[in-house]
Order: sequence, then structure tokens, then C-alpha cells
Amino acid sequence: MKRKIVIRVTLNNGKKNARSKAMQIAAGLQGVESVSLQGEDSSQIVVVGDNIDSVILTSLLRKKVGFAELTSVSPISTEGEKPKQETKPSEFGIQPMVWLTYPAGVPSYYQPGVPYFAYDVAGYN
Repeated sequence: MKRKIVIRVTLNNGKKNARSKAMQIAAGLQGVESVSLQGEDSSQIVVVGDNIDSVILTSLLRKKVGFAELTSVSPISTEGEKPKQETKPSEFGIQPMVWLTYPAGVPSYYQPGVPYFAYDVAGYN
């Protein structure tokens, strides 16, 4: 699913190449189709792509560039893409859930046994 992610980044921290560095970071993620700067002072990075994790992108920008705030994430519908139709499973398509029951006395948690090397003490052979 295509998404449009808008992240506000503080780019006026005295570094000359902060804009290009932020755009390189955003373009380096897998699934990114386009990256652009928008806003009054080009302080918003707009990333469009397929299956982009917005939280990871924001945290990368925070680590490498400076302050970054996730402003919006919105899906983009394309003309060639058909909306998904919800299908209800048929009566026979539903499988019942089976819960395993154990007889009384069998613990439901892991109990480690005594290691075999504990019996190999000199004099107990």
C-alpha cells in the first residue's frame, strides 16, 4: 500500500548539507519512490513509497540530522489499484480451534531435569 509520510525536520542548525543528508537518509530506505522538501522554509520532508515504516524513518532522521517530528501518514490510492472487497468465509471454510488438554499431574510449564554430569562424580559410578 502506497503511503505519503510528512516529517517536519529542523534543518537550520548551522549545517550546510543538512537538507541533502536528510534527503539521502529518506531515499535510502527500501520502498521509497520519491522524496521532496516542502513548507515555508523547506522544513518538511515528504516521502512517498510502498510499505515504508514511518517510525524507523523518523528515528533515523533524529539520529543523523536533528529534531524530527512525524506530522502525518496518509494512504495514496492509485487509479489502477482496485479497492479490496471484503469476503466472508463460507461455513465450511472456518476451522474450529482445538485446545490441547493435558491429564492432571502433567505440568504446563517447563521443568528442567538434573543434568547428566551431576551423577558422574567420582565414587558414584
